[in-house]
Amino acid sequence: MNSAQVRKDLSYLDPPGVRGVGYNVAALRELLRRELGLTRKYRVAIAGAGNMGTALTVYPGFVESGFEIVAVFDTDEQKIGMDIGGVKVASLDSLEQLSRASRATIGIIATPAEAAQAVADRFVAAGIRSILNFAPAVLEVREGVKVRRVDLTSELQILAYHLAVERD
Repeated sequence: MNSAQVRKDLSYLDPPGVRGVGYNVAALRELLRRELGLTRKYRVAIAGAGNMGTALTVYPGFVESGFEIVAVFDTDEQKIGMDIGGVKVASLDSLEQLSRASRATIGIIATPAEAAQAVADRFVAAGIRSILNFAPAVLEVREGVKVRRVDLTSELQILAYHLAVERD
């Protein structure tokens, strides 16, 4: 992408700037955040308090970007009641009730593959319409629910491909 394309794309947003001088970076950043829906806070529930779920719960980048982890769920009795980054792990049995009570709007699935679909169904039943899926499973959800799958193996394969191409 070249600078002319970036300017053309930005022109659709009527950015604050002066021709031949440039953009006010702070104002442009705020405009982009507003257009991308990033000026409000989003409440997030995580299913799975294993290594991935724990890492996601304590990741500081979420707070900086407006994402607040409000609930964490698991089925392991040893983990239920634990505090992870200031959030108490709750039983998966309470997912619908606590997701609604905490006003979560985004669900993250960090469970084994065999549990992912059931968790997705429960998130949807709780009113969650956006799901980030770290489980190695393809989810089926009704229309109006957005799912993004994070496949770390595919991402590593892409990087390996780039390394292989560089060597040739």
